[in-house]
Amino acid sequence: MKKIIAFTFCTLTSAAALAALPPLTPEQAEAAALTKAKAAYGDKVAAYQLCQAQNRVADKFRVAGTPAPAACVAPPPFVAPVAAAPAPAPAAK
Repeated sequence: MKKIIAFTFCTLTSAAALAALPPLTPEQAEAAALTKAKAAYGDKVAAYQLCQAQNRVADKFRVAGTPAPAACVAPPPFVAPVAAAPAPAPAAK
């Protein structure tokens, strides 16, 4: 029972803390976008390496006369996301 109460308290407290966070600055948003892009690229590279490993294993156990496994498609080089230009400030009258 104490664990349930502690879990509920922690959940409500953390939800309140996360709801009160300020919005990201443009620099923080750009850094988050770069981190997200790097993670996505890392996933693509990992999938390519997995495909190569699976093909090597499939080639070892392939019976003569069966088709070769599909070729792996290498991911393109990493390109950092382009930061959007800030919107111009409205002119003062």
